[in-house]
Amino acid sequence: MTEALRVSGLSKVYGEGALAVHALADVDLSVAAGELVALLGPSGSGKSTLLFCISLILEPTAGKIAMFGEPIHGGGRTVVDVRRFRRENIGFVFQHQNLIPFLSARDNVAIVLELAGGRARAARHRALDLLEELGVGHRAHDLPANLSGGEQQRVAIARALANSPRLVLADEPTAALDTERGQVAMEMLRRISRERGAAVVTVTHDERMISGFDSVYRLHDGRLRSGA
Repeated sequence: MTEALRVSGLSKVYGEGALAVHALADVDLSVAAGELVALLGPSGSGKSTLLFCISLILEPTAGKIAMFGEPIHGGGRTVVDVRRFRRENIGFVFQHQNLIPFLSARDNVAIVLELAGGRARAARHRALDLLEELGVGHRAHDLPANLSGGEQQRVAIARALANSPRLVLADEPTAALDTERGQVAMEMLRRISRERGAAVVTVTHDERMISGFDSVYRLHDGRLRSGA
């Protein structure tokens, strides 16, 4: 299978000297296109830090990141145009949906495409198609405050998919949901992986949410190991 992501010797240190905190320590990870991966671990284990480094939101202290066979970060520097690369290749589902409160569900999704240079009309059509696919098309014109937590999460997933990313990263996507809605959200991510061939990496602390994942990794004190 085509390798979508390779992380080699990745480390992240916050602070210096006696106050230094080693959030990640020599992490190696490989994810294939179409693979669904779970990152498990307690709070403070480094899960979100790893996801933020992969997504180029945080810059690693050391190590290498490659995506789709292209070097992304190495030798202490990022070697791509971060905004362009992220816009064209990565979809991110945040723990807190971060929907723009004064935009409708449709416009929260469409704005991603418009900021990338897409035509407004085409962006709105694409947004409506995604919301319909995720079962919230009937809420397209509602503001986030009028949506349930599960509906907001579906809109956030639609937004992450707007640019047809090859890599989808999800940071605790079920944290604000009850068990039933959380399982629905995870099933959506599984479907995205299977039907779209996207690599999906999901951070969670909830063991109940990882049924059907292809690979499970656990983080403890910034160190990664495989195993269910």
